[in-house]
Amino acid sequence: MLKKFVLTAFCEDRPGIVADISEIIYKNECNLEDSTMTNLAGEFAIILLFSPLSAESETDLEERLTSECRRLEREKGITAFIRPASHPEMKPKAGIHAKNLYVEGQDHAGIVYKVSRFLADNDINIAHLKSDVKFSPESGAAIYNLSISVEIPHKVSLETVEQKLHRLEEELHVHVTLE
Repeated sequence: MLKKFVLTAFCEDRPGIVADISEIIYKNECNLEDSTMTNLAGEFAIILLFSPLSAESETDLEERLTSECRRLEREKGITAFIRPASHPEMKPKAGIHAKNLYVEGQDHAGIVYKVSRFLADNDINIAHLKSDVKFSPESGAAIYNLSISVEIPHKVSLETVEQKLHRLEEELHVHVTLE
Protein backbone atom coordinates (compact mmCIF):
# COMPACT_ATOMS: atom_id res chain seq x y z
CA MET A 1 0.00 0.00 0.00
CA LEU A 2 1.34 3.41 -0.98
CA LYS A 3 1.81 6.10 1.64
CA LYS A 4 -0.52 9.11 1.58
CA PHE A 5 0.45 12.65 2.50
CA VAL A 6 -1.30 15.74 3.81
CA LEU A 7 -0.10 19.16 2.73
CA THR A 8 -1.29 22.36 4.38
CA ALA A 9 -0.44 25.75 2.94
CA PHE A 10 -1.40 29.39 3.21
CA CYS A 11 -0.36 32.78 1.90
CA GLU A 12 -1.77 36.14 0.95
CA ASP A 13 -4.40 35.54 -1.73
CA ARG A 14 -3.32 36.00 -5.33
CA PRO A 15 -3.76 34.22 -8.66
CA GLY A 16 -1.62 31.11 -9.14
CA ILE A 17 -1.43 29.66 -5.63
CA VAL A 18 -3.26 26.45 -6.52
CA ALA A 19 -1.15 26.07 -9.68
CA ASP A 20 2.08 26.56 -7.71
CA ILE A 21 1.17 23.92 -5.14
CA SER A 22 -0.44 21.39 -7.49
CA GLU A 23 2.64 21.65 -9.73
CA ILE A 24 4.90 20.18 -7.04
CA ILE A 25 2.43 17.33 -6.49
CA TYR A 26 2.26 16.61 -10.22
CA LYS A 27 6.01 16.94 -10.86
CA ASN A 28 6.72 14.55 -7.99
CA GLU A 29 4.48 11.93 -9.63
CA CYS A 30 1.64 12.13 -7.12
CA ASN A 31 -2.12 12.09 -7.44
CA LEU A 32 -4.29 14.66 -5.67
CA GLU A 33 -7.12 12.76 -3.95
CA ASP A 34 -8.97 15.27 -1.79
CA SER A 35 -8.75 18.97 -1.02
CA THR A 36 -10.21 21.87 0.87
CA MET A 37 -9.33 25.43 -0.10
CA THR A 38 -10.70 28.76 1.05
CA ASN A 39 -10.03 32.46 1.32
CA LEU A 40 -10.11 33.82 4.86
CA ALA A 41 -9.72 37.59 5.20
CA GLY A 42 -7.39 37.78 2.22
CA GLU A 43 -5.35 34.70 3.17
CA PHE A 44 -5.75 31.64 0.94
CA ALA A 45 -5.60 28.36 2.90
CA ILE A 46 -5.26 24.86 1.46
CA ILE A 47 -5.38 21.30 2.80
CA LEU A 48 -4.58 18.50 0.34
CA LEU A 49 -4.49 14.70 0.52
CA PHE A 50 -2.39 12.98 -2.13
CA SER A 51 -0.42 9.81 -2.83
CA PRO A 52 2.43 8.71 -5.10
CA LEU A 53 1.44 7.17 -8.43
CA SER A 54 3.81 4.23 -7.91
CA ALA A 55 6.13 2.65 -5.38
CA GLU A 56 9.09 3.92 -7.43
CA SER A 57 7.99 7.54 -7.05
CA GLU A 58 7.61 7.01 -3.28
CA THR A 59 11.39 6.74 -2.74
CA ASP A 60 12.62 9.84 -0.86
CA LEU A 61 9.25 11.50 -1.63
CA GLU A 62 8.74 13.07 1.79
CA GLU A 63 12.22 14.62 1.70
CA ARG A 64 11.69 15.97 -1.85
CA LEU A 65 8.30 17.43 -0.96
CA THR A 66 9.64 19.05 2.22
CA SER A 67 12.36 20.68 0.12
CA GLU A 68 9.71 21.88 -2.36
CA CYS A 69 7.68 23.39 0.51
CA ARG A 70 10.72 25.39 1.64
CA ARG A 71 11.26 26.56 -1.96
CA LEU A 72 7.61 27.67 -2.21
CA GLU A 73 8.09 29.86 0.85
CA ARG A 74 11.33 31.41 -0.42
CA GLU A 75 10.20 31.99 -4.00
CA LYS A 76 6.43 32.42 -3.81
CA GLY A 77 5.66 33.44 -0.23
CA ILE A 78 3.58 30.29 0.33
CA THR A 79 4.00 28.73 3.77
CA ALA A 80 3.52 24.98 3.29
CA PHE A 81 3.93 21.91 5.48
CA ILE A 82 3.77 18.22 4.63
CA ARG A 83 3.40 15.06 6.66
CA PRO A 84 2.41 11.45 6.07
CA ALA A 85 -1.30 10.80 6.63
CA SER A 86 -1.97 8.97 9.90
CA HIS A 87 -4.60 6.67 8.42
CA PRO A 88 -3.85 6.15 4.74
CA GLU A 89 -6.90 3.98 4.09
CA MET A 90 -10.10 5.55 5.35
CA LYS A 91 -12.92 3.06 5.62
CA PRO A 92 -16.58 4.01 5.88
CA LYS A 93 -17.45 4.56 9.52
CA ALA A 94 -19.97 2.19 11.04
CA GLY A 95 -22.07 2.76 14.12
CA ILE A 96 -22.67 6.46 13.62
CA HIS A 97 -25.47 8.81 12.69
CA ALA A 98 -24.16 11.32 10.13
CA LYS A 99 -25.97 14.59 10.82
CA ASN A 100 -25.66 18.28 10.05
CA LEU A 101 -25.72 20.85 12.81
CA TYR A 102 -26.55 24.46 11.99
CA VAL A 103 -26.09 27.39 14.37
CA GLU A 104 -27.17 30.93 13.56
CA GLY A 105 -27.38 34.04 15.68
CA GLN A 106 -25.95 37.40 16.48
CA ASP A 107 -22.17 37.19 16.33
CA HIS A 108 -20.32 37.09 19.64
CA ALA A 109 -17.19 35.46 21.02
CA GLY A 110 -17.33 31.83 22.15
CA ILE A 111 -19.87 30.28 19.76
CA VAL A 112 -17.44 27.86 18.08
CA TYR A 113 -15.74 27.05 21.38
CA LYS A 114 -18.96 26.29 23.25
CA VAL A 115 -20.50 24.28 20.40
CA SER A 116 -17.31 22.28 19.77
CA ARG A 117 -16.84 21.69 23.51
CA PHE A 118 -20.46 20.45 23.72
CA LEU A 119 -19.80 18.05 20.83
CA ALA A 120 -16.54 16.74 22.32
CA ASP A 121 -18.10 16.31 25.76
CA ASN A 122 -20.88 14.22 24.17
CA ASP A 123 -18.47 12.03 22.14
CA ILE A 124 -19.63 13.60 18.85
CA ASN A 125 -16.99 13.93 16.14
CA ILE A 126 -16.73 16.91 13.79
CA ALA A 127 -16.20 15.74 10.20
CA HIS A 128 -16.42 19.18 8.60
CA LEU A 129 -16.97 22.70 9.93
CA LYS A 130 -17.63 25.94 8.06
CA SER A 131 -18.50 29.29 9.51
CA ASP A 132 -18.98 32.85 8.33
CA VAL A 133 -20.39 36.19 9.36
CA LYS A 134 -22.98 38.01 7.27
CA PHE A 135 -24.68 41.28 7.97
CA SER A 136 -28.44 41.54 8.32
CA PRO A 137 -29.87 43.70 5.53
CA GLU A 138 -32.52 45.06 7.91
CA SER A 139 -30.46 45.95 10.97
CA GLY A 140 -26.85 45.69 9.82
CA ALA A 141 -26.16 43.36 12.77
CA ALA A 142 -23.42 40.74 12.34
CA ILE A 143 -25.04 37.29 12.03
CA TYR A 144 -22.82 34.27 12.69
CA ASN A 145 -23.50 31.08 10.72
CA LEU A 146 -21.93 27.78 11.68
CA SER A 147 -22.45 24.58 9.69
CA ILE A 148 -20.99 21.35 11.05
CA SER A 149 -21.14 17.81 9.68
CA VAL A 150 -21.10 15.61 12.77
CA GLU A 151 -20.78 11.90 13.51
CA ILE A 152 -22.90 10.84 16.45
CA PRO A 153 -22.19 7.32 17.78
CA HIS A 154 -25.25 5.05 17.88
CA LYS A 155 -24.64 4.65 21.64
CA VAL A 156 -25.48 8.35 22.08
CA SER A 157 -29.21 9.09 22.25
CA LEU A 158 -30.28 11.55 19.55
CA GLU A 159 -33.14 12.67 21.77
CA THR A 160 -30.71 13.49 24.60
CA VAL A 161 -28.42 15.35 22.18
CA GLU A 162 -31.36 17.45 20.94
CA GLN A 163 -32.42 18.26 24.51
CA LYS A 164 -28.90 19.34 25.42
CA LEU A 165 -28.63 21.37 22.19
CA HIS A 166 -31.79 23.23 23.20
CA ARG A 167 -30.11 24.26 26.46
CA LEU A 168 -27.00 25.33 24.54
CA GLU A 169 -29.21 27.31 22.17
CA GLU A 170 -30.67 29.22 25.12
CA GLU A 171 -27.26 29.79 26.70
CA LEU A 172 -25.76 31.20 23.50
CA HIS A 173 -28.89 33.05 22.31
CA VAL A 174 -28.68 31.40 18.89
CA HIS A 175 -30.87 29.14 16.76
CA VAL A 176 -29.64 25.52 16.56
CA THR A 177 -30.89 22.88 14.09
CA LEU A 178 -29.82 19.22 13.89
CA GLU A 179 -30.78 17.46 10.66
